[in-house]
Parts: sequence; C-alpha cells; structure tokens
Amino acid sequence: MSRRDSILESAARVVAQRGIRGLRVEELAEAAGVSTSLIYYHFKDRAGLLAQTMDFISARAERYTESEIDAAADPVGHLEQLLLLELQDLPLVMENSTAWGESRATAVFQPELRDQLRSATIRWTDHLRSLIRSAQDRGTIPDTVAPADAAERLTALVEGLSMRWLSGSLELARARELLRGAIPVELGIQP
Repeated sequence: MSRRDSILESAARVVAQRGIRGLRVEELAEAAGVSTSLIYYHFKDRAGLLAQTMDFISARAERYTESEIDAAADPVGHLEQLLLLELQDLPLVMENSTAWGESRATAVFQPELRDQLRSATIRWTDHLRSLIRSAQDRGTIPDTVAPADAAERLTALVEGLSMRWLSGSLELARARELLRGAIPVELGIQP
C-alpha cells in the first residue's frame, strides 16, 4: 500500500471515530506514522485531504459492494445483493458506513461538503436506477415504478438502516430483514 493510501485509510478511520470536525492533520500524521509535511505534500491542505478521504471511502464501498450476481442476467438479484452488502458486520464496512454517516451529518453545518456528497450519492443512485431500468426492460419490474424515485428511496433506506444498526438501535439481522422486505415492495415485485 502506498503512503498516500495509508494516509487515506487512517483518515477514514479518524473520520469514523471522531467525525470530520475531529480530523486534525497533526493527529492524523501520528496515526498514519508520517509527517504532517507529507500529508500537505499529498493533499495540499485539510480541505484537499478531506475531499480525497471521501473519494477513498466511496471507492472502498464500491469494492466491498461488488455483487457476484451478473447485473445483465439478474438486475434485481444484483441490486438486492449490492444493497445488502452495505449491511455487513465487517470492520471495514462498519468504518466506511460510520464515516459516511459522519460526513452527511457534518454537511448540515459545513455546506462545502455537500457537493462531494451529492456527487457520490448521484453516482450510487444512478447505478441503482440503471439496474431498475434494466429489470423493467426484462419485464421483472413493472413500468409503473419510477426508477429514479425507487433508487433514491432504497438509498435512503439503506443509509437509515445502517445508521440505526451502527448506533445500536437495530440488530444487523433485523436491518437486513427489513431491507429484504422493502426491496420487492419498492420495486412492485409480487412475492
């Protein structure tokens, strides 16, 4: 792993544990085992570090939500597995989801974070939308379902369930059960 990736991995951990407001370059340097000057060399300033950390978190999520189900052969199965992979009892997933939630919460008070979060969310929902549209083309989801709306609601549901699970107000198995039950309802699929 490169020094840059090591710094980003440490930054994601700090954001998950302390929030964005708790991300201090000096403490990050210590946690990553590098000098502050190396962090500034790679990321220019705290804002650059934060932007790259959010990109790193998004890229990690794309890797651990890689579905084994072929999207062309079974878009609904692919979509379901993709969403369920956001709810895994693995340290990396928990850290990523916590950092994502911290970023969303901080964006309420720091508008400069909103564009990056919006862009990442649009990429995710566009992917879900295209899977839903593909399933409609195959006839497995009714044409009465609005793909963009369904993608937004499923995204919000996964994020909400994830935060409830991570905060201890919902068991993981229950969160996954609720998600499994919501997908066919949202997509207009008869059981």
